[in-house]
Amino acid sequence: MAAERSAPRLYVDADLTAGGEIVLSPAQAHYLGAVMRRCAGDGLRLFNGRHGEWQAEITALKRKIGAARPVSQTRPQGPEPDLWLLFAPVKRAPVDLMARMATELGVSALWPVITCNTVARRVNLDRLRANAMEAAEQCGRLSLPDVFEPAPLDKVLDQWPAERRLLLCDESGRGAPLAGALNSAEPGPWAVIIGPEGGFALAEAEALAALPGALRASLGPRILRAETAVSAALACWQAQVGDWR
Repeated sequence: MAAERSAPRLYVDADLTAGGEIVLSPAQAHYLGAVMRRCAGDGLRLFNGRHGEWQAEITALKRKIGAARPVSQTRPQGPEPDLWLLFAPVKRAPVDLMARMATELGVSALWPVITCNTVARRVNLDRLRANAMEAAEQCGRLSLPDVFEPAPLDKVLDQWPAERRLLLCDESGRGAPLAGALNSAEPGPWAVIIGPEGGFALAEAEALAALPGALRASLGPRILRAETAVSAALACWQAQVGDWR
């Protein structure tokens, strides 16, 4: 069995135990056979968000039918940051990019939020999950982020958990510079919220800033696209509060 580090890496729902059989989805079988040119006997890596990462062997692969057998665990499941990303939906391509970047940057949940200035009010959750899964497979993380149903901002505020701190990325300039604002921040349950293309309405920004533990911050003197703001805010948070420290 090939055990090279470059072996394809796939997310599966099934439990991972040595010697068990994992039935691959038709899409995974097609990917392994038609795209990666693998065959029975070749190695791959599997993860499911519960049992770490496993070296496995392809035991069957034909057209869109495939199976694999876990052989040995290569990494145990470990703790990850408890970090949600809330974002106002934008047109499809930037949302795809945001999902991939947020997954690579370690978010634990993706939550589309409808605000006053949100233009794109429909979100394809299956597509969002697919982009997150692909990013997780490529970047080496051991879990997938949860994907929450879209919700109006007022409903989000009504059900906001008191213990979860919120990093409000405010393009109006009313927040402190992000790096300085995070200097004294402690690890724990957090969320980052990025506004729509037109920014938060004044009342929305004030309601968000009034949440217990909310931290209002500026992303600098330039207006950033939503996908750029996501990567900038999450990277800063990970560097000062998360698992980049």
